[in-house]
Amino acid sequence: MKVMNSHPLDHLAKVQLATRRQFLSSAGQFSLGAIAMQAMGGKASGAATAVQGNPLAARRPPQPARAKNVIYLHMSGGPPNLDIFDYKPELVKHSGQPCPDSFLKGRQFAFTTGVPNLMGSPRTFKQYGKAGMWMSDAVPHFQEVADEITLVRAMHTDQFNHAPAELLLFTGHIRQGRPSMGSWVTYGLGTENQDLPGFVTLISSGTLPSGGQSCWGSGFMPSVYQGVQCRSKGDPVLFAGDPAGMSRELRRTTLDALRVLNERQLEKLGHSETLTRIAQYELAYRMQTSVPGVMDISRESKAVMDAYGAKPGESSFANNCLLARRLVEQGVRFIHLFDWGWDFHGVNPKEDIRDGLTDKMAATDRPVAALIRDLKERGLLDDTLVIWGGEFGRTPFREGRTAGSKILGRDHYPDCFTIMMAGGGVKSGFEYGATDEMGFAGVADKVHVHDLQATVLHLLGLDHERLTYRFQGRDYRLTDVHGHVVKEIIA
Repeated sequence: MKVMNSHPLDHLAKVQLATRRQFLSSAGQFSLGAIAMQAMGGKASGAATAVQGNPLAARRPPQPARAKNVIYLHMSGGPPNLDIFDYKPELVKHSGQPCPDSFLKGRQFAFTTGVPNLMGSPRTFKQYGKAGMWMSDAVPHFQEVADEITLVRAMHTDQFNHAPAELLLFTGHIRQGRPSMGSWVTYGLGTENQDLPGFVTLISSGTLPSGGQSCWGSGFMPSVYQGVQCRSKGDPVLFAGDPAGMSRELRRTTLDALRVLNERQLEKLGHSETLTRIAQYELAYRMQTSVPGVMDISRESKAVMDAYGAKPGESSFANNCLLARRLVEQGVRFIHLFDWGWDFHGVNPKEDIRDGLTDKMAATDRPVAALIRDLKERGLLDDTLVIWGGEFGRTPFREGRTAGSKILGRDHYPDCFTIMMAGGGVKSGFEYGATDEMGFAGVADKVHVHDLQATVLHLLGLDHERLTYRFQGRDYRLTDVHGHVVKEIIA
């Protein structure tokens, strides 16, 4: 008698159903998962239902929200806070003197050894806005929006190298494999526009952040929650277009056939990634018509493009800031902008905190100020949280390798840096936290990166302690076991 070979998927399904874990998870209302959910008062049932249907379906936040969207502007490399926001006249007074041992004892720096010399900022500082915020001449356009922003001056982190510091800031952990902040937000809230991704990433200055794509990855969550990288030049999304020779109708027919096959696999195996695959195919199909229109900044008026310094067809930070506003208008939940080139060691003229910083800020502070004003004029700033900053700060002394150079630079420094926030429920024209007179340590209202993460989620109506995802037998969260909401900066 001839025996017909069964399909490999049928065999795999039988093997999986034979395991104890698969049996327990498929035992209906008597399964361990169902019993646990009932014991928790059905806390996870809403999320589970959303995942079983449309994983990107818009969901109401579990608590009152101040913001609906986030635009996170990350300056990859660590901007020199002492030359932008943190005015230290006492450091200027002692500039050139050896750094006191009390500041160096037991400390490790990325590139500096021995006893470096203190370095006060060569920039000119003045006070701006009703609150009298100190800002340097490096940021003339930030000065114009001083009454719209909050400066958090005593930020600190645990890491002094770029990649782990960026991963800690955006995923809550120093190693790869955890979901990013945007993924957590999209997982918790979904997206309002089903024709666009809920989480979009834009890159400028031609280089990915040191933390790599993990900065917008979904880690152990289904990949439907990861950030979609879009481009302001060329095809907005790579590989989203129809293959050569395939019509729109044929593409639709192909996707319908794939959906049937994927649904059969989902029914047999129950893998969350199968549901993700279905959602991503459908989203990619809709994006083919929705994304090009949103990404076409030539539809903006000349006055708007001039305000940002944007130019159609270019790949620039200015274009990305304008795109961020357009994406917010279309209901995209989380937009993450990464700009490379903020590692001001002073090893070349571009990294000099004088002309190098002036040139770098000339391409960035204008579009950021324009973005804040534009959002406000369109009635979007109240619902949109804008964040600007890096992964850490810079030392109050010269970088060790450039001690004898004419170029001025600073080493990595995790203990003190400044971030700027606007809209989305934070106070306007407000300063929070302080560092010591030499810029070595926070002395009041210090904010850890986990506190920032908790505050961002809180402003979106999410509780950082309750927004969890179970993986390998334990519940994970963005803030790990740390973090508290900085309520003092909330309006």
